Formats: sequence, structure tokens, C-alpha cells
Amino acid sequence: MSKTDLRARPIFSHTRDSIEAHLTIVFAALAISRYLQDVTGMSLRKIVRTLRSLQEVTITIAGHEHTAFDPLTDDAVHILDSLGIANPRSGLAH
Repeated sequence: MSKTDLRARPIFSHTRDSIEAHLTIVFAALAISRYLQDVTGMSLRKIVRTLRSLQEVTITIAGHEHTAFDPLTDDAVHILDSLGIANPRSGLAH
């Protein structure tokens, strides 16, 4: 895993509080990414590539909301299942 997997950019902090906040965020992101890799059995790069392309849009026509979204791929369903997250698009757990 690398910063490019997360599309991270360098941040130049000058105060102690800013530096500590930045390091806290970086270490939290590393812990979360390690957890995701361990639970799903997938690389962080694959998780990001799988989920990044998923989009959803809600529009209102004549007072009624309509939602359109990309269908979940098998890999996306696997990620949700591994994390114990019900498919938010069906309202049902897999």
C-alpha cells in the first residue's frame, strides 16, 4: 500500500497541533486500511478501485424523489458482506 493508493498529497504543517492532527489522521487511515485488507482479503488498491466508481444520484421530479445508481459488482458485494454491511441499495443483507 502506498500514498498513491489513497491519492494522498503531502501536507506541509508548521505548528505542533497541525502536525499532530495530520499524524493522527494518517495513522487512523493506515489502521482502517489494514482492517479493510484483513477483513476482505483484498488489497487496498482493489478495494479503492472497486468502490471509487460507484455513484448514486437522487433527483426530484414533481415532488417525487427518484434514485439511480450503478449496480454493485461482485467485488463490491463481497466487501459489504465481509464488513457485515447490508446492501444499502436493496435494504437486504447478503
